[in-house]
Amino acid sequence: MEKRAFRLPGFAALLLLLVLAAVAVVVIVVAPGPATITVTSVLGFVVLVGATGFIVVNPNDAQVVQFFGRYVGSIRDAGFHWTWPLTDRRRITLRVRNFETQKLKVSDADGNPVEIGAVVVWRVVDSANAAFGVDDYVRYVAVQAEAAVRHMATTYPYEAHEPGATSLRDSTVVSEQLTAELAERFALAGVEVLESRVTHLAYAPEIAQAMLARQQASAIVSARYKIVEGAVGMVSTALERLSEEHVVELDEERKAQMVANLLVVLCGDRAVSPVVNAGTLY
Repeated sequence: MEKRAFRLPGFAALLLLLVLAAVAVVVIVVAPGPATITVTSVLGFVVLVGATGFIVVNPNDAQVVQFFGRYVGSIRDAGFHWTWPLTDRRRITLRVRNFETQKLKVSDADGNPVEIGAVVVWRVVDSANAAFGVDDYVRYVAVQAEAAVRHMATTYPYEAHEPGATSLRDSTVVSEQLTAELAERFALAGVEVLESRVTHLAYAPEIAQAMLARQQASAIVSARYKIVEGAVGMVSTALERLSEEHVVELDEERKAQMVANLLVVLCGDRAVSPVVNAGTLY
């Protein structure tokens, strides 16, 4: 867990060290002797050791401070600081980053091979976990992002076969699910997921043509169903209007013939060439 490291304003600490160095020089010049050399040596050692405590923190960066292997805190405030001397510092960037996965080939919930890719927007929120929780937090994010995308692709089918069912093409639901899974995976590394989106989704090349034909067939069947549904309504309306306005009296056989002719005209996918009967109906 990240904690705040001890720090002082860098320029104030620098001024203090310069004053100590000046005092050491003045003492050895004014009153040379064994005792003076000892005092000067101590002051010089303090100045040299204290000079190792200066640190510069850039905006949107954090410096993780360790004292002989022990984590003593992090410094997030940008500027020139002085902290514990003889410490190791590791820079952790807090900037927002993007990671785009490769086009991964996986099997969806129906067992169909699909290609999927996603982009993840993330940033470090806990510098201590990023530094010590995992070996390499950038590599960790990349591996876990691809693992989460693979897992999500196997959870949902490419296309929903039932009304209301979720599929990989439902971008809003899929993005929310992916973001939640990534947040759980990234917590160990002190990383926050800001957004995740599927950027590429397609059937694998070996089945793409067959799936395209199936989609076209489904579209044709759906369109035909709508055409037939509309044609039946039009024929029903025509018969009712003819009966109500007494335009012509038709028996059941003639109604059946009329219905058949109208359905052929309305449901056919090609232009109809009518044959005009110049005689009687019989």
